Amino acid sequence: MSKELLTMSAQALKAAYQTGALSPVEVCNTLLDHVERHDDALNAWCLIDRDTTLNWAREAEQRYQNGTANGLLEGVPVAVKDVFLTPMWPTLKGSKTIDPASTLEKRSPAVAALERHGYVPLGKTTTPEFGWKGITDSPLCGPTNNPWDPSKTAGGSSGGSAAAVSAGMAPMALGTDAGGSIRIPAGFCGIVGHKPTFSEVPHWPASPFGTLAHAGPMTRSVADAALMMTVMSEADARDSLAAPRRGIDYVAALQQPIKGLRIALSTTLGYADVNPEIEKATREAARVFESLGATVSEVDPGFSNPLAAFSHLFYSGAANAMRDLGERQRSLMDPALVEVAAKAEKLSMLDYLGAMNERMAVSERMAVFHTKYDLLITPCLPIEAFDTNREVPVDWPSTRWPTWTPFTYPFNLTGQPALSVPLGLSSNGLPMALQIVGARFDDARVLAAGHAFEQAQPFAHLPPMLDELLKGA
Repeated sequence: MSKELLTMSAQALKAAYQTGALSPVEVCNTLLDHVERHDDALNAWCLIDRDTTLNWAREAEQRYQNGTANGLLEGVPVAVKDVFLTPMWPTLKGSKTIDPASTLEKRSPAVAALERHGYVPLGKTTTPEFGWKGITDSPLCGPTNNPWDPSKTAGGSSGGSAAAVSAGMAPMALGTDAGGSIRIPAGFCGIVGHKPTFSEVPHWPASPFGTLAHAGPMTRSVADAALMMTVMSEADARDSLAAPRRGIDYVAALQQPIKGLRIALSTTLGYADVNPEIEKATREAARVFESLGATVSEVDPGFSNPLAAFSHLFYSGAANAMRDLGERQRSLMDPALVEVAAKAEKLSMLDYLGAMNERMAVSERMAVFHTKYDLLITPCLPIEAFDTNREVPVDWPSTRWPTWTPFTYPFNLTGQPALSVPLGLSSNGLPMALQIVGARFDDARVLAAGHAFEQAQPFAHLPPMLDELLKGA
């Protein structure tokens, strides 16, 4: 039974807790043992504190025994990306420049919501410094590797969370996404990752990347992502930009029908180069939606590549994150981060406002697009995972990560919900992923479509390291 725990969903764990078939302490011990034995190959975790985790697990177990367990995540272990404030553990964001003590006794809204619902914090997962890039390595923690092939990157910036969930070390994890940082590693690692509509999930303190930044769930199933969304979208007064709370039960909303939906298919967004295998798999996904009763039309949204505008805004956010750091502190940092921030510091106010103008134009284009199409489906990524500890693949024509993520950052500019779900494996045995995009605040429909696709085309594969373990190899 202990090995089976490594692939159980959060909802299955809760059901087993309620009947007494499993206990939170047993589950957490099993997961922590798995981390201890296998994380050296991945480096998904930057902090494990068994005593603290087991204390939380015992408290959850006691609530079940007392009949007082009523949280949606009671006793469920969750991995926490090390950009979220946790009161008992420091939040270092992959950086040597942060005073650990300054971050204690504080809770991010997502952490506070999880705590209200009885979660068990399993540990903190790795991130590139300040979450600035689409791979995960940092001066503090080093590179995070992909469970499907540890010589490949897990993606980023939520790479530690994705690797942990993919490798069976946690059933669910917190991630953040300012340019693809949930969807990129979810796609590379073969799990589900949802970037919610901006302001649907409260965020505090305000991200240095401004309104590009979103917090969201990373799980092995869309149903578990919906469960996390129900929790994470609860109100938190500290986020002055949060939308009014709608109290959506995202799990119940998974049952809304797909039949009759108008879905747009774009394999390139009109400008991206895509691996032929990934393009083929995306077209096959469109046929799955047609078989479910949706009407699929191949059409591009009609905007040109907004990379320049995104880069101005995103790298300005990186410079903003470093605004109070002196030369000595910067000497301890990722040199590439220091480089892009230095370039962004030279941008003028008109450069920034020009990027905002393009951002608004793309947002308006997509708002009108969704009056005709309920959903847009695209590849999540145009390439497979590449060699670890590199910002771009070998012989790539650019040195910066957004050039290989053309499908993710546009929807940070627009603030729309975007879900990454596994498509299958490439001929190299690496995960491919589909992106499902909806109109702003239509997260429920996006998740329902992802759930329907997942049920129609299950992703039945496991990373080799986990598959061999479960088979007793």
